Amino acid sequence: MYSRQLCITAIALFAAAMTPVQIVQAQGKQPPKYYVFNLGAPLGGNAEPVGINNLSWISGGDNLTGNTSVNAELWIGTPIDLGTLGGPNSTIAWPNHTTRGEIVGIAETAEKNPLGEAWSCSAFFFGPDGYICNGFAWRDGVMTPLPPFQGGYDSYAAGVNNRGQIVGWAENGVLDPTCNNQPPVSQFLQFEAAIWGPGLTEMTQLPPYPGDPDSAATAINDRGQVIGISGLCANAVGGTSAIHALLWENGQTINLGNLGAQAWNTPVSLNNHGQVVGFANNTANNAQGFLWAQESGMQSLPFIGDDNSGAAYDINEKGQIVGISDGGSEPYGARAFLYEHGKMMDINDMVEGETSLYLLLAQGINDNGEIVGTAIDGSGEQVGFLAVPAYGGAGTNASKADRDNNSHKFTPPFNFRPQLTGFSRLLFEAKEAK
Repeated sequence: MYSRQLCITAIALFAAAMTPVQIVQAQGKQPPKYYVFNLGAPLGGNAEPVGINNLSWISGGDNLTGNTSVNAELWIGTPIDLGTLGGPNSTIAWPNHTTRGEIVGIAETAEKNPLGEAWSCSAFFFGPDGYICNGFAWRDGVMTPLPPFQGGYDSYAAGVNNRGQIVGWAENGVLDPTCNNQPPVSQFLQFEAAIWGPGLTEMTQLPPYPGDPDSAATAINDRGQVIGISGLCANAVGGTSAIHALLWENGQTINLGNLGAQAWNTPVSLNNHGQVVGFANNTANNAQGFLWAQESGMQSLPFIGDDNSGAAYDINEKGQIVGISDGGSEPYGARAFLYEHGKMMDINDMVEGETSLYLLLAQGINDNGEIVGTAIDGSGEQVGFLAVPAYGGAGTNASKADRDNNSHKFTPPFNFRPQLTGFSRLLFEAKEAK
């Protein structure tokens, strides 16, 4: 374990020291190759890294032994358990890009929600619903809760920029008739997109799309552009809560469009060029990744092979996009992808040398091209992975036998889907419910 952590740290620091120009020169227009490292599952359960910043800080969630609770986790050479706000669960569910030493996520408190709401955190946590869940800001070892709007109980932090602005969504005191208040997923109060900052108790509400009662912000870049969703209250977890995909810019609420359906239109990440990626239901009612840019609008990303579903989770300043493509005949029915130069590529096919990992989904990429996500190891366990671009050296001369023996050749366990959490679980469950 110790030697592996030192190796991961050394590789990450080397890659972080390279400039974007050097990386482009090294890779050219050829598909990149990657060295893949097993981040393990430090708390004993399944791990799910979701983001990596330009300091190579890796953030996400890590299940405790038994997979009955999850804690927010940082990998900074060595894993760091961020703890909770007093309740059983916490996690970092969206890519964090800031390099200011601040991480945001969600955590349950020890206090029960008076209304018994499941709230948005329920899709990312284990155990009985009903705890008050708040967004948090973590800095210098301290986890600070972010307040809801007046009259509400719950809040949710999704993204933060290098100006210290945190975005997410929060309840107010309005009983919303568009909420689904029937068990097992109950929601009663309206929620709106929020910005916390510059002080953590200072809140600004972002307006939903005209005619929609509820909204949520999912990411913010260093220019102050914010992306998110708006729609009905529903169960506060995607679906018809995401009728409209939005960009908030210069006081305007801009509809980003859709892929042919009025649900799950969810922007997840944006870069400082204003390029937005996410997922949306298409005309076949399957989730599909998209790329939005001002000049071209919302464009669907292709599937790999015979896949028919997927999602884009992150984009860096070079326009490289990572995510998941699934639904096909590959052993797992899913694979992590990289999209660049107009090509959709299975990252498993780009691994240098031999690995015991199958890369299931990629959820974070930084400007150095380092990718993190979730993998299945040779024993069927769900672990985190770090994929580092191979810029030459002995690894690039790996034999064909080594390449053919990489992780996408082994047979997966039958029961991996119930182990998933967060967006990956939502997408699989939505598809299998059809």
